[in-house]
Amino acid sequence: MGWRLGVDIGGTFIDFCALDEATGALCTLKVLTTPAEPGREVMEGLALLQAEHGLDPAGMTAFVHGTTVGINTVIQRKGAPLALFATAGFEDVIELARLRMPDMYSMLCTRADPLVPRDRIFGIGGRILSDGSESEPLSTEDVRRAAALARERGAQGVVIALLHAWRNPAHERAVKAILRREAPDLFVFGSAEVWPVIREYERTTTAVLNGYVHPRVDFYLDRLEAALRERSVPARPMITKSNGGIMAASLGRTACIGMLLSGTASGVMGASFLARQAGVANALTLDIGGTSADVALVIEGQPQFGTGEMIGEFPLHVPSVSVTSIGDGGGSIAWVDGFGMLKVGPESAGSSPGPACYGRGGDRATITDAMAVLGFLGHTPLAYRSVSMDRGRAEAVVGGLAHQLGRGMEETAEAVVEVAVSSMFAEVNKLIARYGVDLRDFTLMPFGGAGPMLGCLLARELGMARVMIPRRPGVVSALGGLIADVRNDFIRTLFLDLVQASLPMLRSALAELGAQAERWLRDEQGFTGPSAITLLAEMRYHGQSFELEAAIEPGWIERGELGALCDAFHRQHEAVYAFSDGAAPVQLVNLRLVIAGATAPPDFPPERRVDGAPAPARLVEVFHDGARRRMPLYLREALHHGHAFAGPAIVAQEDATSCIPAGFAARVDAHGNLHLEAEG
Repeated sequence: MGWRLGVDIGGTFIDFCALDEATGALCTLKVLTTPAEPGREVMEGLALLQAEHGLDPAGMTAFVHGTTVGINTVIQRKGAPLALFATAGFEDVIELARLRMPDMYSMLCTRADPLVPRDRIFGIGGRILSDGSESEPLSTEDVRRAAALARERGAQGVVIALLHAWRNPAHERAVKAILRREAPDLFVFGSAEVWPVIREYERTTTAVLNGYVHPRVDFYLDRLEAALRERSVPARPMITKSNGGIMAASLGRTACIGMLLSGTASGVMGASFLARQAGVANALTLDIGGTSADVALVIEGQPQFGTGEMIGEFPLHVPSVSVTSIGDGGGSIAWVDGFGMLKVGPESAGSSPGPACYGRGGDRATITDAMAVLGFLGHTPLAYRSVSMDRGRAEAVVGGLAHQLGRGMEETAEAVVEVAVSSMFAEVNKLIARYGVDLRDFTLMPFGGAGPMLGCLLARELGMARVMIPRRPGVVSALGGLIADVRNDFIRTLFLDLVQASLPMLRSALAELGAQAERWLRDEQGFTGPSAITLLAEMRYHGQSFELEAAIEPGWIERGELGALCDAFHRQHEAVYAFSDGAAPVQLVNLRLVIAGATAPPDFPPERRVDGAPAPARLVEVFHDGARRRMPLYLREALHHGHAFAGPAIVAQEDATSCIPAGFAARVDAHGNLHLEAEG
């Protein structure tokens, strides 16, 4: 028995969640990030956990962490200079994309510049047909000439994306072999080894994203592993994945796309675990950190998955937890545009310099500064005493905004919060329309350092009657790493009609995917526990352009029950489009197998019930809903199972501050979660 440690590295803070396996005790911590020195904040956190809670790094049995280094590399466009080798005549695949406008309602919208400029995209002679046969041999001379030009034009790596490589990757492998001989200084990724699916645009962009972030991810993981060795941590470092699972951090050096949504996905996994524990079936999770606000749906206790999630301005076509960025974080900067309109974000103060009220050199107003001016923050130490609150500095920067707008300081601070909440409101409504769900059936679950600060205000605007604030909302993403399974996806594009003649190929593909998954889990990950297999098929009717994903049983393929596969697709088509055609022929495009090695979740014993109303620590003056008023301030550690009180109120704790407006009644459940219900 030892310690299991979950770590989430965000844009402003790094969160720690340490589980003592012997006692079941959970210790938590927040430390400011050090973007210029990756790994240093981890060592600082380990030292603090050892000093304050007795965590011995040498006794650590698990180290799981999530990071935003990949997604931030794309958003900030600080990735590697790449060259792209495409089939001759298809050099413009990433420019053409799907010929869709980024915003169909704007005549002034523009596309993001591609991650690979046109002068570093090279056509390679040779052609593989859709059936996998070769109609034209690979031009090795084209490969050598392109390699020389790529180096001359500053490329550090090459992405190979040739036509129909999903069916036959022989040409991609040959190009890679030539590059290893002719240009060993360039790193190389082939699209078929990154994600071998039909449709060259999706396959190409996914491979490009993988190559673009590779050097920074590799450098970050190298520094992290060195730092852990320095602290004598014996546990093999694991990293959270976009699909909600975990994998060995060393594999993240090459399988970079698997960790691009690492931090946001683990937050949803942690939130879904807490929702199930609290008996909440349907939840809208709201993760607000220092730089962004992200939402996801938990339906019947399970997070939702999808493909095509946006990484900055680019789609990622691998299975991932469906998370949508909807707005701004606590460190998002408020500013006045050229028309005198108040705006919030997208620029963030980050951890350095951070909000002005942190006293670390920030000189621009943020959402956190606005909440400090309103009186919601600063009554207790923040972020485990890693920052101190200076309300005077917050008033100075918000006062500057107020002068520009010609309004009072407190009115301006409240306007900053209202603008941020209204932006979230608009984006949540788009998300809900896409999923076709009714928010009256859902509980809002805010977490992250700033989630409970703004969550109730958003719930009020959305008309949501129920809110659940976890016991430790600021470290839910770190907790997600502790409970995540070792998980990976394996896919094969088959493009088969569901007829008896297709059964041999279906059975062969299923067997190969299963063997590949077992090798990954047992040999590459070293996992020895029980595992579970999930099988999904992406199918469509003849004549349709895109597929729907349906869960299927491996036994259906093994026993040749093609009718069961068709019925699964018909049901899914009916559920999505309210229509199905049982007589129409069905095509199976992709077969996807998911393997998961189960991680034992922590067992948090329920608290003893204490009836009655808690006593507030004191009354504080707050500017809220256009007027000054006095609100009770409760300390979270003094709230126990059975306690109940009514808003307006503030609940302060080490990792977050909860702001509860009037009209909400609060109660504490057996696990310390705070449940709020709108009155009436």
